[in-house]
Amino acid sequence: MGFKRATKSQAKLRAAVFGPSGAGKTYSSLRIANGLAGGKPVAFIDTERGSASKYSDRFEFDVLELEDKTIDGYVEAIKLAAAEGYGVLVIDSLSHAWQQLLEEIDKLAKAKYRGNTWSAWSEGTPLQRRLIDAILNFPGHIIATMRSKTEWQTTQDNGKSRPVRVGLAPEQGKGVEYEFDLLLEISTEHIANVIKDRTGKWQDKLIEKPGEDFGAELAAWLSDGEPAKTPPLAPKPAEAPTDPLVEKIRETIAKAETVKRLGAITDRLDTLLSEGAIESDDWSALTDLVNDRHNAIDPQEVPDAVA
Repeated sequence: MGFKRATKSQAKLRAAVFGPSGAGKTYSSLRIANGLAGGKPVAFIDTERGSASKYSDRFEFDVLELEDKTIDGYVEAIKLAAAEGYGVLVIDSLSHAWQQLLEEIDKLAKAKYRGNTWSAWSEGTPLQRRLIDAILNFPGHIIATMRSKTEWQTTQDNGKSRPVRVGLAPEQGKGVEYEFDLLLEISTEHIANVIKDRTGKWQDKLIEKPGEDFGAELAAWLSDGEPAKTPPLAPKPAEAPTDPLVEKIRETIAKAETVKRLGAITDRLDTLLSEGAIESDDWSALTDLVNDRHNAIDPQEVPDAVA
């Protein structure tokens, strides 16, 4: 262990392109991707019902029209692109994964957490993390598009007022922008505002109709430096000792004799999770134990508990 001189190593791009409908997210991403690829095959995950294929007469790319828009569907598609050796992958768009996840959280809250969506996120957050990890672990470049919510504003043009459609925040998980090296917000005039740039070359610049030249410049910057080192496989961690608090709660659940008592335990679990006293995995496992114990208790107890 020790400090050493920092060096720039060759890297793989993680770029996000977002904007309102009609901004040209798909078209711009294909142009940038082709510049990045330098003539090599480009993979394209299409969640927009074949919209990308409309550009097949202008670009060469291999498309997978994704029917399963769950997190699992996205992850498997990303792994497939990696297994088939694509150096550049476009995901159009990530917003469908977020929409599906929100629907799943709503279902979980109603079915398992008594309508408490906050508690349901104990299962939703690991799913979102799984998607982000799949993107970060892809061995090539990734360009992901995201929709943004749209609103209309009034602007002055030669003394006359006219409505202008503008995009707001991208429709994806809060903080997702931290996972990307490059963030491009595209307007309906097809002008990209570089709002985040880890290369330092394009930060805060406006790029009109970003395309192949921009992709080639990115490829040149990314390939400059020492080859990236593949980190060694981490040794399998030793099994962690059981948390005494978790073990005590297990015993309490096993001894519970009424549904009312189990309800109090569930409330306590929610509090411990919010305070950070227990991990989300432990919370989920203990909640499953509560449900199992609930099913084992005489159903005649239920009316008393509800009352």
